[in-house]
Amino acid sequence: MNSEQLFGMALGLHTPWQVEAIEFMPGTAGGEELHLTLGFVRGSRFADASGQACPVHDTVKRTWQHLNFFEHACHLHCQVPRIKTREGRVETVPVPWARPGSGFTLLFEALAMALIEREMPVKRVAEMLRVNPQRIWTVFNHWVCEARKRDDPSSITRLGVDETSSRKGHEYITIGVDMDAGRLIHAVPGKGKETIKAIGEYLASQEVKPGQITEVSMDMSPSFIAGVGEIFPKARVTFDRFHVVKLLNEAMDKLRKLEQKECALLKGNKYLFLRDWDNLTDTRRLKLAGLMDMYPTIGHAYQLKVLFNEIWQLPSRESAEAHLKEWMQEVEKAAIQPFMHFAKTVKAHWSGDRALLRLTPDQRRP
Repeated sequence: MNSEQLFGMALGLHTPWQVEAIEFMPGTAGGEELHLTLGFVRGSRFADASGQACPVHDTVKRTWQHLNFFEHACHLHCQVPRIKTREGRVETVPVPWARPGSGFTLLFEALAMALIEREMPVKRVAEMLRVNPQRIWTVFNHWVCEARKRDDPSSITRLGVDETSSRKGHEYITIGVDMDAGRLIHAVPGKGKETIKAIGEYLASQEVKPGQITEVSMDMSPSFIAGVGEIFPKARVTFDRFHVVKLLNEAMDKLRKLEQKECALLKGNKYLFLRDWDNLTDTRRLKLAGLMDMYPTIGHAYQLKVLFNEIWQLPSRESAEAHLKEWMQEVEKAAIQPFMHFAKTVKAHWSGDRALLRLTPDQRRP
C-alpha cells in the first residue's frame, strides 16, 4: 500500500475518488505546506439529482483548506467533474469531502464548530486555524442556518425567556428556550416587551399557536410580564430561581456596603457573604462567623438569606408557601431595609393572576 492509498483512507475516499499526488511545497507564511491532489477514475459516471448515471462533461479546478498535517498547513486540490444531465444542464458533481461553495473541508469546518461550541471566541478559533475570522463566521452562519432549517419547535409547551449581554456595554439579546428539551428556540436583539412579541411571531411561523404555551419561566421584568400576558395569555408565569436568588444576593451586598461605611472590616468580603455556608472552606466559615458576631445586623441578614434559600429544598408548593410567609414575618421583625425591599418585590410577584411565584420541582432542585 503506497502513501496515496493511505491518505485516501485517512480522507475517507471511496471509488471513484482517489489521491493522485502528494507534495510538500513552500508556504506563504514560511515553512512547508502539504498539498494533496485528488481525482477520479477515468471513465467514471456520476449520478444527477434524479439518480441517473451521467458521463463527465468537463472539469473545474477547486481548492480547499484541510486540517493541518502536524505543523504543516494542508490543502486539497481537485479537477472536479461536471456532468451533462438528460435535460442538457451542466452540473458540478458534489465532492464527499466538502460542502458546495466552501473553501474548507468538512473536517476543517467540524473542528471550527467544535471549538466554537466550547465557547472559544471566533477570533481565537481563526488564530488557531490560521485563517481570517470572517471566514470562520461564514462557516458558523452556514451551519447555524442549516440547524434552524431542520429545527422543529412544534411540540414546545414550556417556554423559558431570558436576556443576556451580546457584547460589552448595554447591548442585549433576548433568548427563548424550550424548557423541556433544554435547547434554544429563538434569539432576538434587545430586551423588553417587543422581544416577547418577536419570539411569539417566530413560534407562530412554526405553527405553534399561543395557546399551546402553558408556562413561561422568566425574570421579574415588568416588560416581560406584560409581553407574556399579551402574547401568551393562557400561560402561567414562573419566576425562575436564578433571578430570585440574584435579587436576594443584591440585597445582601447592598446591606454590606451600607454597614462597611462604619465597619471597615467588612470591606473586601463581598463574596464571603454571598456564598452559601456549605460552599465555604473551614477558614472562610470561621472568618464569616467572626464577622457575624461582631456585626449583628449583617449577621441577622445572612441568617435570613440562608433561611430563604431553604425554600428550594421543600417538597411541595404548600410547604414552600408556608415557609415563605414565615420568612416574610421574620424580615418584617428584623426591619433590615434592603431585605424589606426584596420581600416587597417577592410579595408583589407572588399573588395575582399573572404574577404568581410558582415553585415547581425542577426549579427547587439545586
